[in-house]
Amino acid sequence: MKTFVLKTKEIQPKWYIVDAEGVTLGRLATQIARILQGKHLPTYTPFISNRDHVVVLNADKIHVTGNKMENKLYFRHSGYIGHLKVTPLKDMMAKKPEKVIYEAVRGMVPKNRLGRASMTRIRVYNGNDHPHVAQKPETIKF
Repeated sequence: MKTFVLKTKEIQPKWYIVDAEGVTLGRLATQIARILQGKHLPTYTPFISNRDHVVVLNADKIHVTGNKMENKLYFRHSGYIGHLKVTPLKDMMAKKPEKVIYEAVRGMVPKNRLGRASMTRIRVYNGNDHPHVAQKPETIKF
């Protein structure tokens, strides 16, 4: 019996639409990370990118459990001493709700070249409108 190895010529990239309205943030992020890595396909090969794209709609209507809205913090640093910026989830949802989903998915993909490449194939939007109709995306329900 031979081991199956996917070849880059055989890759058929697909586009998926995910509606984030009322879905828990972590559960949504794990499913999106699986799609970006290609783990949902029977032809999954760990060292080859499947090139599937994910469009996330209604990023501002996600659901979080517990006290995460007040207690979850996002950190960024300018590189200078003492310039650590801390933003709670509540403020991040008010200003940049797309970044909340993007950062959650980014934390769940591998920290290597394939992970960085897969993060270029996610698009997150606030409302129901998106400019990717021409790609004929397939809707996924979680």
